[in-house]
Amino acid sequence: MSKRNFVLACLTPLLVFSVAFLALPLVRLFLASGEGDAGWAVYLDILRKPRYINTLVLTVLVSLATTFAALVVSTTAGMFLLRNQFRGRGILLSVLTLPLAFPGVVIGFLIILLGGRQGLVNQLTPGHVVFAYSVVGLFLGYLYFSIPRVLLTVMAAAEKLDPALEEAARTMGASPFRVVMDVIIPGLMPALIASGAIAFATAMGAFGTAFTLATDIDVIPMVIYTEFTLSANIAIAAALSIVLGLVTWVLLLIARTFSGTTVAAGG
Repeated sequence: MSKRNFVLACLTPLLVFSVAFLALPLVRLFLASGEGDAGWAVYLDILRKPRYINTLVLTVLVSLATTFAALVVSTTAGMFLLRNQFRGRGILLSVLTLPLAFPGVVIGFLIILLGGRQGLVNQLTPGHVVFAYSVVGLFLGYLYFSIPRVLLTVMAAAEKLDPALEEAARTMGASPFRVVMDVIIPGLMPALIASGAIAFATAMGAFGTAFTLATDIDVIPMVIYTEFTLSANIAIAAALSIVLGLVTWVLLLIARTFSGTTVAAGG
């Protein structure tokens, strides 16, 4: 077998998979968005109706807040765990990465047990605080499963940092803050951008957690679900799916451009 035929034989399964499971469903989804009564004007309807715009804005804002919070928490924790050896370090790292084993519904259930109507916070606070079904609860749920994704990426990148650069900065009189800002953060920047993009994309499309917690608010995945299942409005559901995909794809494209590394969404 020639080298060319060998390469073609290896790429054929990838091509078949890409066409059958990626390209064709996306094309069908796009065509379905124009099959409603409004035709292709369905996208203008989305822009004109406050419910859809407000939902999209809320989804983006919660996803951005989740991304920045996950970056701060995970970078701080990752650098500490990487540079300090202590008893229980492995257990702590296992606990921080445990959410990777949980589906979104389980994470939502955990938030309800914490901040729901029968939750721990409600029972312990005088004012009987309930936050599980609000934006705060959704944010905490998204943050819960975003931290391990960012943490593992940041720790892997931090291991490759050259300690000599930090020593040189300290020798030249740089304060610990300047070392962090001028040496560590720039060295981690590609990993921070890449992991931040993953966290954002995952939060934008998260359904299980939103299905469990978003009873008093609307986010795009829940609106798509209700339009498709309860209202049988396939065109709107398909158009919202396309909009959600485009917003996420643009973010991933920008992140890949700035990070110079491959960025892929994790689900």
